[in-house]
Amino acid sequence: MAPIDDSTADELRNLVKRLEFRVQELENQLSGSGSGNDSGSNPLSAMRMVIMGPPGAGKGTQAPRIKDKYCICHLATGDMLRSQVAKKTDLGREAKKIMDAGGLVSDEIMVNMIKSELEGNRDCQNGFILDGFPRTVNQAERLDDMLKQRSRPLMHAVEMQIDDGLLVSRITGRLIHPASGRSYHRIFNPPKQEMKDDVTGEPLIQRSDDNEDALKKRLVTYHQQTAPVTDYYRRTGIWKPIDASQEPGAVWKSLLRTFGDDKTGLAAAGSRLRSAIGLQS
Repeated sequence: MAPIDDSTADELRNLVKRLEFRVQELENQLSGSGSGNDSGSNPLSAMRMVIMGPPGAGKGTQAPRIKDKYCICHLATGDMLRSQVAKKTDLGREAKKIMDAGGLVSDEIMVNMIKSELEGNRDCQNGFILDGFPRTVNQAERLDDMLKQRSRPLMHAVEMQIDDGLLVSRITGRLIHPASGRSYHRIFNPPKQEMKDDVTGEPLIQRSDDNEDALKKRLVTYHQQTAPVTDYYRRTGIWKPIDASQEPGAVWKSLLRTFGDDKTGLAAAGSRLRSAIGLQS
């Protein structure tokens, strides 16, 4: 058997996790426990993930689809922070005091806000997509510690990858539905009615920082922050890159393969695993 390098080892860990997840699902179906919605009785039946990617990579397009398919909550940390402040919760008041003084909200407060959502938000019963957090290795470690204490560890850390040059045309035509976070594009993914959300009919907006100069600055910051975090999740074995330069339907299929919901992709994963460990001629 040929030696296994680091990249192959990372892929094997991802494949094993996907196969274990799928085996657990099948066992649940056979035992009749897979039809319920009580994620507390079977933590492996839920979907718990972080989604990473530069502005314009398509997180706002794919996250709602993941949310709807798996009946989970979408925790965009900026929205969550504003919500806690608006509701005047203890954490919200503490965060507002820091922000009003020009400071940065601590990692501890952010992790506790996420914990509060997981405990009190019914939409999070089956799991969550975390968007915008973690942005540092320290945040990733704190998040992992909190989730492990709840016996609900992360299952996937998805990174939407796309060349910076392609993002300019995407960003400058992006339209946002503020209430839901759904995103559209004037050319590549236009709404059914001009400047109106497909679901609610409410007005869409274009963010003031969705311009080329602002984008370049945001990309520099993103890459500096994200590289250590992706390295961290590579080491834990749950990191998975997604080619976000594809059209949205192809990106969605790639995500399903990552989650083990694509039968063809799962069979191919098993074949690669057997080949890598010398069980396939």
